[in-house]
Amino acid sequence: QDAIDRKEKRSETFKTAVHGLETGISALKTEELGRRAPQWVRDNLVTMCMRCKEPFNAFVRRRHHCRACGYVVCARCSDYRAELQYDGNRLNRVCQECYVFLTGHVVLEDREGKHKGILEKGAAEVSGRSLLCGSLQLLDKNGKGGTRGWFVIPQDDPLVLYVYAAPQDVRAHTSIPLLGYQVKDLPQGDSRHLFQLVQSRQVYTFVADTEELKRRWMKAMARSAAGITPTEEDEDADS
Repeated sequence: QDAIDRKEKRSETFKTAVHGLETGISALKTEELGRRAPQWVRDNLVTMCMRCKEPFNAFVRRRHHCRACGYVVCARCSDYRAELQYDGNRLNRVCQECYVFLTGHVVLEDREGKHKGILEKGAAEVSGRSLLCGSLQLLDKNGKGGTRGWFVIPQDDPLVLYVYAAPQDVRAHTSIPLLGYQVKDLPQGDSRHLFQLVQSRQVYTFVADTEELKRRWMKAMARSAAGITPTEEDEDADS
């Protein structure tokens, strides 16, 4: 009975831990964890730890892969060892959530109980249920430099544009409420496909990869800026 209770506890813990990132990740089923080698998430798809959400920067340089679930995690979140059946039951580096599931040991943490903030929506999870998502470049105020990121307009929050640094990040670094903005087309300059979001003195200038993508983003943002939310009729028409 004690063994049954421990197994049920592990299953519930792991179901909570792995809920989320779906697009681009082949998640292992609970019963396969540790028994089959996972598909590793590529380093260049994330800019922050997929568990604690701390960014990888000059201070947090090392990226590690959990050998059980394949997530990219920081040193602190992967400072655990568990026996993995697919590797001859040898001890391997795993993340905290997989450690709890595989060993049944309880790890106390101060982050427990915190609610998920508005920016703490995983890019892959949101992209899988989005009106439009993809890579854009957001220029600085001078219109010269800028950063490329992963932009998403979610189906369940269609009036907001979420900005991620990478398509598998577990937290957006900013969001832009689209309601009330004007979408402005700009002439093509230096082979760049430019458009803007304008409201009063606030201006965002974007660069799309192609003219077709530019038009799609302009249309989606214009609908959101006008407060037009998607309906079943729209979805049927698109399909």
